[in-house]
Amino acid sequence: MKDKKITVEEVKRLPLVQAFIETGNKNLGAMGYTEHSFRHAGLVSSIASNILERLGYPPRDSELVAIAGYLHDMGNVITRYNHGQSGAYLALKALEELGMSWEEIALIIGAIGNHEEEYGQPVSNIAAALILADKSDVHSSRVRNQDVVNFDIHDRVNFAVKHSFLRVDSAKRVITLELTVDTEVSGVMEYFEIFLSRMVMCRRAAAVLDSQFSLTINETKLL
Repeated sequence: MKDKKITVEEVKRLPLVQAFIETGNKNLGAMGYTEHSFRHAGLVSSIASNILERLGYPPRDSELVAIAGYLHDMGNVITRYNHGQSGAYLALKALEELGMSWEEIALIIGAIGNHEEEYGQPVSNIAAALILADKSDVHSSRVRNQDVVNFDIHDRVNFAVKHSFLRVDSAKRVITLELTVDTEVSGVMEYFEIFLSRMVMCRRAAAVLDSQFSLTINETKLL
């Protein structure tokens, strides 16, 4: 019977997971996308788990969202288009192999399948925390294009963000994305130009967690 309480550390050790994340990141690099490596997977996993922990959700929920966070971009090994949906299927295979219960698998693949801003929805607390964690990882270190002259707007905005932190105020139930942006590289309006849909999605996700979402850039509250 599938009822093992799988941990994120067990998931990280799966050869399938390691190969698919590594190759998916290489595929995106070939297409000119920002970094989606083990660094991104690990960071999203940690942030998502921290969100639920600080907001008082059960420890098992924090572990489940840590797993979802680590696996959420695995679908890039197949294609960037609808990678949330393909990633959900791949995650199902990996978690079934480990013997996780169908109920827990359902929560995780539902979150992974809903993390893309084009169509995703915060259908559960697991999905909501994953969305917030994923969309908060904006940073100069993710830019792979070294030719500054040929930066597109995505490269320029990410390169301009020198510090990012998702702060969870458990008492006030406010989740704040704090960014430090070099405005000589990219203006604040350019950030909104490409990331407005993500911020709207974060607001919906925070509401599912009975919280408010806030955005601060260079110590100025914008949302």
